[in-house]
Amino acid sequence: MANHKSAIKRIKQNAKRQARNSHIRSTMRTFVKQLRTAVAGGDVEAAKVALERVVPYIDKAATKGVIHKSTASRKISRLTRLVNTIQA
Repeated sequence: MANHKSAIKRIKQNAKRQARNSHIRSTMRTFVKQLRTAVAGGDVEAAKVALERVVPYIDKAATKGVIHKSTASRKISRLTRLVNTIQA
């Protein structure tokens, strides 16, 4: 256990950030899974709605620093292409 005041504060901050980051990452993965399920089912409308919901959330994760901005861009690009393939 930490003995210094600053170390105790750092432990509290790290725990709070870890909880926030894991929630954002978990929710993002859930949205992506829902999108992939809609695409696998061939439901174009559900896939579009899921894409509209997941893109801002991925951007939010990148803004918060949970994932890198390049990772966010890559995920959005791949998911958009995936939705566009079932339309054609």
